[in-house]
Amino acid sequence: MLAHPENNELFTPEQVLENRGRVAIFIDGSNLFYAALQLGIEIDYTKLLCRLTAGSRLLRSFFYTGVDPSNEKQQGFLLWMRRNGYRVISKELVQLPDGSKKANLDVEIAVDMMALVGSYDTAVLVSGDGDLAYAVDAVSYRGVRVEVVSLRSMTSDSLINVADRYIDLESIKEDIQKTPRHSNYTYRPLSSIGMIDDRSER
Repeated sequence: MLAHPENNELFTPEQVLENRGRVAIFIDGSNLFYAALQLGIEIDYTKLLCRLTAGSRLLRSFFYTGVDPSNEKQQGFLLWMRRNGYRVISKELVQLPDGSKKANLDVEIAVDMMALVGSYDTAVLVSGDGDLAYAVDAVSYRGVRVEVVSLRSMTSDSLINVADRYIDLESIKEDIQKTPRHSNYTYRPLSSIGMIDDRSER
């Protein structure tokens, strides 16, 4: 039998990176926002892209988010994302009966993961949503290796169970957080309450 290292990982991080091949990144913007809120950090999306790619060949990095067309700050942020390595997939927010706004992009994430199978070797899914477990399992059976990156307290066990590797955002927060000198728009999903308005950032 193979001897397991003390940290219970079958392969070292270096061995994992060597075998990643071409990487495609799928980011659930709303899920990442709430994870960052729990961690008390603001995400630096340039650092995030570098950390998730980790020197591997990047096919494409997708960022999925609900949008409010009337929010100029958000539009500016998404324009910056498009010009700095991300393919933004957006859906207009729908107002719910309780007054909150929401846009669910699970279907878009799942379809893109499936449609691109054959073009990438490793999928990096930044989400803890258990609804994506079936899509992850499906691409795995088609030869794709899947890494799930999310905050453990917000990650479904069903998603972790079908992933080849799980990375807790807590363990990499120092590598992806924004430094104080950046004062650009901070991504907010606009899906919770009516707290997203033209108030200045904290």
